Order: sequence, then C-alpha cells, then structure tokens
Amino acid sequence: MSGGVSSRRVFLDTNIFVYLLDRGDPAKQARAESLVHQTIAEGSAVTSYQVAQEFLSVATRKFRSVMSSEEALAYVARLVLPCCEVNHPLLLYARALSIVEKTGWTFYDALIVSAALEAGCEVLYTEDLQTGRIFEGLEIRNPFA
Repeated sequence: MSGGVSSRRVFLDTNIFVYLLDRGDPAKQARAESLVHQTIAEGSAVTSYQVAQEFLSVATRKFRSVMSSEEALAYVARLVLPCCEVNHPLLLYARALSIVEKTGWTFYDALIVSAALEAGCEVLYTEDLQTGRIFEGLEIRNPFA
C-alpha cells in the first residue's frame, strides 16, 4: 500500500499531533500537518482520549518550548478532541491486555491498537509499532518512514 491518505477511517497516534508542532524536524512536521489536515477534512481521522492525555503531557512538559496549559488545552480542543470517538475503558483495557498477551507490546501501545480496532479503523498511523504489520485487519503505518 502507498503512504498516501485515503477516505478510510484512520487512527492518529499521539506522535502525529506532537510532530505537527515540532519545529525540530521540518520534514516530519510537514508530513504530520498534511496527514492531520487531510484526514480531518475527509472526516476519516479518529483518535482516543489516551492520545489527548499523552499530547497534553508532552506539550506541557517535554517540548523544547513547552506550551502553557491554556495553549495546550486549546490545541487539544481544536484538533484532537473532535476526532475522539473511543471511550469504553473496560472494553479497551480487556482488549489491550489480550493484545499484550498475543504480541508482547507495551500496554499503552496495545491500548492504542485496541482503540483503533474499536473505532473500526483500517489504518493506524504511528511511529511506535512495526510499519506494514497487519493486526486483526488493522494496518500499521509509519507516516514518517
């Protein structure tokens, strides 16, 4: 499959939103910007509350120039939360634990995969897992590879 975006439902992991604001890597920033804006415009972007939480943690603590709480919250409200469709913690946790047993992935990576599967996504855009792998019908892609 190509690295392009289609009208399929796609799950955007935290690193996509982080790179959108990271001036340290212009190529990744440009790719993240294209991916986020295109998938939101198409209505195909999906994410979870875990992504919003992780983004807030990174943006207010780990950025070279950290965002204020107000800036970070405004960003999440504008770009991340409108894509949040998954919030069934018990179902997600159970599925994530099963994924951990099957794959050996970390719980938090498995939780992202669980949310993407729960939302019916066909593609998960992330840097954190093996690009090209298909897990239960979900294709994992690194958009920066």
